[in-house]
Amino acid sequence: MHMNLFSEIRSLVVDALAAMEAAGELPSGLDTANVTVEPPRDALHGDMATNAAMVLAKPAGAKPRDIAETLARRLAEDPRIETAEVAGPGFINLRLAATVWQGIVSRIIGEGAAFGRSDMGAGQKVNVEYVSANPTGPLHVGHTRGAVFGDALASLLDYAGHDVTREYYINDGGAQVDVLARSVYLRYLEAHGKEVEFADGTYPGDYLIAVGEALKEKVGDAYLGQGEEVWLSDVRDFATAKMMELIREDLALLGVRMDVFFSEKSLYGTGRIEAALADLEAKGLIYEGVLEPPKGKTPEDWEPREQTLFKSTEHGDDVDRPVKKSDGAWTYFAPDIAYHYDKVTRGFDQLIDVFGADHGGYVKRMKAAVSALSGGRVPLDIKLTQLVKLFKNGEPFKMSKRAGTFITLRDVVDEVGADVTRFVMLTRKNDAPLDFDFDKVMEQSRENPVFYVQYAHARVASVLRKAAEAGIEPSDAALQGADLSGLTHEAELTLAKKLAEWPRLVEIAARTHEPHRIAFYLNELASDFHALWNRGNEETQLRFLQEGDAAATLAKIALPRATAVVISAGLGILGVTPAQEMR
Repeated sequence: MHMNLFSEIRSLVVDALAAMEAAGELPSGLDTANVTVEPPRDALHGDMATNAAMVLAKPAGAKPRDIAETLARRLAEDPRIETAEVAGPGFINLRLAATVWQGIVSRIIGEGAAFGRSDMGAGQKVNVEYVSANPTGPLHVGHTRGAVFGDALASLLDYAGHDVTREYYINDGGAQVDVLARSVYLRYLEAHGKEVEFADGTYPGDYLIAVGEALKEKVGDAYLGQGEEVWLSDVRDFATAKMMELIREDLALLGVRMDVFFSEKSLYGTGRIEAALADLEAKGLIYEGVLEPPKGKTPEDWEPREQTLFKSTEHGDDVDRPVKKSDGAWTYFAPDIAYHYDKVTRGFDQLIDVFGADHGGYVKRMKAAVSALSGGRVPLDIKLTQLVKLFKNGEPFKMSKRAGTFITLRDVVDEVGADVTRFVMLTRKNDAPLDFDFDKVMEQSRENPVFYVQYAHARVASVLRKAAEAGIEPSDAALQGADLSGLTHEAELTLAKKLAEWPRLVEIAARTHEPHRIAFYLNELASDFHALWNRGNEETQLRFLQEGDAAATLAKIALPRATAVVISAGLGILGVTPAQEMR
């Protein structure tokens, strides 16, 4: 079982309650499911607080303070508990003994990279679908945020014990792929020395020049002077494949590797859309009907037509949704239903889709579809990522020429590197807008969380190097064997307490699907570490290297070493390489 100090102390509370039942101090058979042990709202009140007396007062028919006082007495008998004080209406604030925090430091060094890993996920199969940009060009800065968020979320769920599949949905079924083919055909004509004009609606970006040349190499002049009926379908496949190569390269720049690339086109003409809708029909959820006009003003061209509708209101949607138009063509929604039906039939226990903010109107209908297709068994969580605004020298950052109209992922990574790009993209919650200032994210200051966290890791590396130079071998085995009973200063214990929060924080972040919590935590941890470092400049007893005292030095170094273990694990989830030194 992986270690989580909060759940250990909760077990202590539950055991004490059982002892109270056995002693007749509480009625037997009380349900302790809602008893929690959490950090108190105010750190001055102690290390942990429990609501046990408040939750059990009513079912026990007793006053919360009476239960709390008896429970506090029992808890105080445990050697891990220094004080147990009843506060307010019946909360119990606990202070833990210094030996508990010293033990955490030693345990982190012993467990290494495994400290904080959780088996909470219990091997549940989770599919995380992210990026899924149209295969019509390189990834832009908006896709970058979705890519980083989705990838960090997948790593976080993996770290918390889930069996994760990372998936990319290739939107190669719609009209935009025909536009791509026509744009590539123009570049193909250019490669043959012809003058061309990019009409509205074609993609003018330079990135298609090479694709036009590659097409010329492949087919020579076979498509010159030919109509679309000859070349469109071939050029579409050729161009899509080339664009997916480009997108894979872009993802690789960020260190993103997908397990599955799923083609939308594979759903058409293969009976897969029909099969998904047949499943819904068998459940009585497909009917022919006429929808109300949209709310607000009725559009000029709106006419009530009979369409094939999905009864999505039975699964929490606001209105039923068309899956087939009156002319018999599928709506956009139909292949999406089929795609999620495929995910459900692949046996996933949980689905997560990461979309751009412009997909907000899509959330309820998609959740309704998955709920209907899985009979309510498989939850779908849709995470929307808000826009990113780029700045440089105080001005909005200008587009790259290569893409024509937008800033590419490559532009951003070329400017600041993959590690900084990834970390900064996770310094805000996914649904909050993000300002990405190229100057700020490269600054070496406390205001820059990337630098601040990396600097903490690099400082630890330098401490270990200096210890080795002083003839003290700071191996993990030596540090684990060190006597840590001297780590009692408040600045040292503050840092150890922050380290003890890591396993609990991982579980909360995984449960809420919020990887930005990891970045926030690392920033707080770095802050506590730098504070201890700075105090060592004034107070010699807090220095990590204690002149001429190898035993004391080993004990002092254990704390920074444990800090580096946790920073390294956290950065690993975010997909960022820990710095060994700062340049």
